[in-house]
Amino acid sequence: MKAWDRIRNASKLTRVRWLIVYCTDIILIFPMLGYYAFYLNWQQGMPPLAVLGGVVVLLTFNVLSTRPFRIAVQGGRRPTVVLAVTGVLAVALLILFAQIWAIPTWLGLLAPFVRKRVAIVVGFASIVLANLFVWWIGGWIVSLLMLVQTLFTVICLAVVWANLALWRLTTEAHEGEEALARLAVSEERLRFARDLNDLLGQSLADVARRTERAEGALASDRESAAAEMFEVRDLARRSLREVRAVVQNYRAIDLDEVLASVRAVLEAAGVRCTVRADTGALPPETRTLLATVVREGVTNVLKHSRAERCTITIEDGVLEMSNDGVSGPAGEHAPNGLAGLAQRVRAAGGTLEAESTADGRYRLRAAVPA
Repeated sequence: MKAWDRIRNASKLTRVRWLIVYCTDIILIFPMLGYYAFYLNWQQGMPPLAVLGGVVVLLTFNVLSTRPFRIAVQGGRRPTVVLAVTGVLAVALLILFAQIWAIPTWLGLLAPFVRKRVAIVVGFASIVLANLFVWWIGGWIVSLLMLVQTLFTVICLAVVWANLALWRLTTEAHEGEEALARLAVSEERLRFARDLNDLLGQSLADVARRTERAEGALASDRESAAAEMFEVRDLARRSLREVRAVVQNYRAIDLDEVLASVRAVLEAAGVRCTVRADTGALPPETRTLLATVVREGVTNVLKHSRAERCTITIEDGVLEMSNDGVSGPAGEHAPNGLAGLAQRVRAAGGTLEAESTADGRYRLRAAVPA
């Protein structure tokens, strides 16, 4: 169950990494042919102890072969010890048991940690040396084995290089998405800071000038100084109203954009999302409040459920979100999540409810006066 939860809760990038790694494990199929070869050798009279020793060597090689590519996609250091041990085992399988299957696989393990031309040179040398050895012990079958080992070597190197390139492209795309998100946040912060600077810069300069004038007139004309201070008070109040208006506009959220965004996020996480929303007649305050509820609800779906389907409907100021991934008590709201939203909705004259339905779904319902 824990393994299944780990799979369900894994990020999209992690799932792609698992897929690429397991697809690359196809190169481990080639050494598996050695077990059948050992069975044939045993049938033909090879001593059981020799067969058992070969199986142990091959099994050790198989187990160690699962590590290098996983280390490569995780950005780890080159596993020199693992590569050296698997190389020795591959040579032992070739010399002692005339099995060429392990050599191409070992080249695939080496490929992510060396330059391509080095891997090609080593691969060519292994083909020549291995087939010279087989020719020395087997004679005319060398031409067939040369073809087979060349084919296996090309397949192993091509699979590893292609999947490694695919992983690099995936990580670059993921990093690009994160960079765009950070850039969007930074630009929004800069816009807000620029608006505040334009708004408060002149107002604060006027306050400072009038305060200085009032201070100069305080000794000779107290009435004039008092009048200047009243002007300062009115200017401060007007500036405060303007700041509040800017902040209110800054907090405004486009409901349609939020619906499109959360649908894309859910589908990217493997959750089918259906949206039916009639938002054209809603006032700006209601749109902003419902957009906030939608974002919080989707956050809960992604973090606290194992949903596969999610439905979002908005009609006459009533928002309903339901999903099939019920997890934990439905009526308990997080202090900084739905509970805070419930207070905001009630302050606007509406209601917010979260509950598990009879058909095993989780429903979030927010009704705001339209």
